[in-house]
Parts: sequence; C-alpha cells; structure tokens
Amino acid sequence: MKITLMYASAPREVHEVALTVTDACTLRSALEQAGWLQRFPEIEAESLAVGVWGRKAGWDRVLREDDRVEVVRGLRVDPKVARRERFAGQGARSTGLFARRRPGSKAGY
Repeated sequence: MKITLMYASAPREVHEVALTVTDACTLRSALEQAGWLQRFPEIEAESLAVGVWGRKAGWDRVLREDDRVEVVRGLRVDPKVARRERFAGQGARSTGLFARRRPGSKAGY
C-alpha cells in the first residue's frame, strides 16, 4: 500500500517521501522503513507530534492506503497573540470596524 510521509524540520524546509509499505504497517514502522528515525533523531528525542491527515495519532496506529503521515513541531508563538500584535502594528485604527475606537481601549477591540 502507498503512503506519504511529511516532515517540516525547519521553517520553509519540508521533507516529503512517497513510500510503499506492507499491510498492517504501523506509524513507527513506516518512519523506520523510510529511515527517518535515524536521519532525524529529534522526531523521537523531542517527542514531536505525529498524525495522519492533520489528526494526532499514536505511534502504534495501523496505516491505511493513501494515508498522509505528518510529523509536526510545536508552535513557537500563540496564533492569537501574533494576530493581535500584527493588527496593532498595521495602524488599522483608521479603517473598517475599528475606525472609531473607544478611548483607552486596546487595538483590535
């Protein structure tokens, strides 16, 4: 059966491998067959999250035909905080819903 392995080891650096594995292959054995556990030791050392099609999965999950296995790193910045900071820095005080801001309120509120 055919599966795809994806891993972004650094920003703007994505590794993708199409792999043919046997039936009843687990997530861990697929990564071993691809040689990724030796090539990227941080996958196990840092306990990076692994999943199938964007949903978190365990190392012992049995894969199916055309599954996409993803190894993901943790977020460095909370997306809500980043958006709020971008909004404050864009000078959006004069546009859209926030053109008339209440005195003393935060940007974006």
